[in-house]
Amino acid sequence: MERKAQPEDCSNDLDPDYFPIPPEAAKAMNTCYIASTYSTCTLEEISAAAPGGLRWFQLYVHRNREVSKNLVQRAEASGFQALVLTADLPYTGRRRDDIRNGFRLPPHMKLKNLEGAFEGDDSSEYGLPPNSLDASVTWNDIYWLRSLTQLPIIIKGILTREDAELAVRHGVQGIIVSNHGGRQLDGGLATIDALVEIVEAVQGRAEVYLDGGIRKGSDILKALALGAKCVFIGRPALWGLAYKGEEGLQDVLRILQDEFRLSMALAGCASVSEIGPHLVQFSKL
Repeated sequence: MERKAQPEDCSNDLDPDYFPIPPEAAKAMNTCYIASTYSTCTLEEISAAAPGGLRWFQLYVHRNREVSKNLVQRAEASGFQALVLTADLPYTGRRRDDIRNGFRLPPHMKLKNLEGAFEGDDSSEYGLPPNSLDASVTWNDIYWLRSLTQLPIIIKGILTREDAELAVRHGVQGIIVSNHGGRQLDGGLATIDALVEIVEAVQGRAEVYLDGGIRKGSDILKALALGAKCVFIGRPALWGLAYKGEEGLQDVLRILQDEFRLSMALAGCASVSEIGPHLVQFSKL
């Protein structure tokens, strides 16, 4: 990837999927926007809403590979600059809050990128046919994706050294250290705990990013100190949107930027290049 992380690049992973997220806010804040397969706006609508913005497309691979192929090609044609392959969701985890709350996708909202793709199938609470995801995806499918697109491929959902090494061996350009917001495997590693061994395993052969648990500017400082190029956020973006829409999201990003710069200054760092592991002390417990 050519674009390196700077203090203003506290990137914004808008993955919790089922809500229309204004890409204009990400563009206005010079921030990367990741659009999900399950967005309630189409790829084309997102592209048109913020022309010239930095945007990536997050792909969930479905058993009907033609559906996924079409999405990849639409993303590239719409000007998305990278493909983010979701690696940690062969099945939807048992999300107890959703079960307890009786969650279903509201009837006025549709997974617009998939409209017409699964006609005739009963939909689950997430608006998809049951078992529509392809649980048979393997590392070799990275080569399949490479045959479909010229976009850089980033793999999202890596938590171990072994998988990071395999990802690099299969030619990905980036890795997002992610546990899917803690919504997949109960008791899985926190991403900040997995980051160090993944950075060590990759050894600069691909860029390493992190999401999960970023709530303050000091969280960004810690992640960069441990080797992440940048971070992504999900829940804080939704909080900002619930507060005041696009303006609220910009407020969230601005707060993170300001807190990050302050944390850098208090740690004695005049630039991002001065951030390193010497800033972090690990507990011996």
